[in-house]
Amino acid sequence: MKILANKKIKELFGKITVCTVIFILAAVLLTSFEAESVTLVIILCMVGMGAVILIFGYGYFKEQNEVMETAVSQIKEYISGNHEARIDCDEEGEVYRLFHEVNSLVTILNAHVEQERRSKQFLKNTISDISHQLKTPLAALNIYNGLLQGEAVDVPEIQEFTSLSEKELDRINTLVQNLLKITKLDAGSIVLEKKPEDVAEMMNNVELRFSYRAEQEQKKLVLFGEEDIFLSCDRDWILEAVDNIVKNAMDHTKSGDTIEIKWRKSASIVQIQIKDNGSGIHPEDLHHIFKRFYRSRFSKDQQGIGLGLPLAKMIIEAHNGTIEVNSELGKGTMFIISFLIPTKL
Repeated sequence: MKILANKKIKELFGKITVCTVIFILAAVLLTSFEAESVTLVIILCMVGMGAVILIFGYGYFKEQNEVMETAVSQIKEYISGNHEARIDCDEEGEVYRLFHEVNSLVTILNAHVEQERRSKQFLKNTISDISHQLKTPLAALNIYNGLLQGEAVDVPEIQEFTSLSEKELDRINTLVQNLLKITKLDAGSIVLEKKPEDVAEMMNNVELRFSYRAEQEQKKLVLFGEEDIFLSCDRDWILEAVDNIVKNAMDHTKSGDTIEIKWRKSASIVQIQIKDNGSGIHPEDLHHIFKRFYRSRFSKDQQGIGLGLPLAKMIIEAHNGTIEVNSELGKGTMFIISFLIPTKL
């Protein structure tokens, strides 16, 4: 970075010039002495002038270094999260002009961040309001649909219609519930109540939730894992995340396929794996499956909403965990959830 001359540089050169003139005058006044003495005086004057230049130069550059260090510390403080941090730029010069522009940039960034925060908050509030407003009519529609089913026991056409209607109502209800959960996670309004939970017991709970569906669809749900493995987590939210992944596996497998849930503990992590031998995920979709409302152009699934996997990812990351996916088209998919083992349980 090129730094142009400023007031302090001019002052430095002024001081050096004055000292140089003094040394030159001293040398001229001493010309009346013998030649050897004059030479010695000139040498001493030159040495003195050099020393003065070094002293003034050192002082100036030391001061400039302190100014830059202060500026760097303020920038680091801003990066650390203190959005009120600013660089002092009250003096004149190109460096302070640069500092002023940096402060202006910080102000602009803060304004953009605040605008983004307000826009995001507005969107969250809107989604939350709409979701809450939908709950009442959905409950009413479910009641009406149940009444129709009860009144039309002997009419196959109406029974088929009400059965399809029930499925669509369930889809809408799932969408509303997932939107509410995602909105709460986005807003940071959920406090995770973490405590040591038995992983084997939680996975058995997942199996119970899906055992009826697995039986109806003639699919195998298999569990593997050791007892006495504990994870510090919010039980309900972790079950929500695993349920969504298992549901995704159920949706993309056919009769006779197997879904495996495995868990293990290593020196530093607790890991949960959900593996199936179903249709797999197209390579083009692997990097998008955790995006909200993402629908693959290769998928034949018309029932999915596109919120289950994003919600699972948000829950896992809220527990400082990670989720990975490996898949081969036509051979199956495996989700790997990893959590760091807490130092104290």
